[in-house]
Amino acid sequence: MNKRQGASIAKYVFLIIICLFSVFPFYFMVVGATNKSVDIIKGRLFFGTFLFENIRTLATNVRLGNAFWNSLRNALANTVAALLVCSLAGYGFQIYRDKGKDTLMGLLLLSMMVPFAALMVPLFRMFSQAKLLDTTMGFILPTISTAFLIFFFRQSSESFPIETVQAARVDGLGEFGIFFRIYVPIMAPTFAAAAIVTFMNAWNNYLWPLIIMQSQDSQTMPLLITGLTAGYTTDYGILMLSVTITTLPTLILFFTQQRRFVEGVLGSVK
Repeated sequence: MNKRQGASIAKYVFLIIICLFSVFPFYFMVVGATNKSVDIIKGRLFFGTFLFENIRTLATNVRLGNAFWNSLRNALANTVAALLVCSLAGYGFQIYRDKGKDTLMGLLLLSMMVPFAALMVPLFRMFSQAKLLDTTMGFILPTISTAFLIFFFRQSSESFPIETVQAARVDGLGEFGIFFRIYVPIMAPTFAAAAIVTFMNAWNNYLWPLIIMQSQDSQTMPLLITGLTAGYTTDYGILMLSVTITTLPTLILFFTQQRRFVEGVLGSVK
């Protein structure tokens, strides 16, 4: 075996070890959902027979269906609204010519340096006065337009053929018609990548729902998981089960749209 083969084997062994370390938390999470709390504390690494008991306990103690529906509804509404607003903004930044658009984009990117913690108090006061507490609209408004998504769509639009827009205008197609009938189908991978990122951020959002969702009826999955650890003792079996249930939608979305996600990310940096 020569040095090149030895280096190749060492590289693959290293990558396998890294993959095992990456997958292990998910494995332990799923295994924990099938075991008792005491077995999880002991570090049991094998599947148990306590899954259905954990499901019954979780369904009895918390409003799992209500929290899951709230998270799904809020995440979907946030994703659709953010894609519509940010894609229109990114399209406009790239297609239309204006001397001040680069300055405006710079200001938008500069806003990313402001931490959300600095905005929580004024946002809460505004939303409280507008009577938007415990509402989906209150959930999605702070993230309906983000500098990151606008910049992402603008960069992806650099590869969009401007000649197509000009030809459509000559044929009499309106600006919104060009956007929805030409731009959206061509940029479908970019929309898929942006949808995955936006949905995952909205689904896993904890800090803002903790502030604005003040009733049990509006509780989301991250808040439900936090509530399971708030008592004197924690049942790690139902905690692992709830975390597993919370992880499933994002995993399904990513693996079903993985190819488009990669295409969209690669297209945004060309």
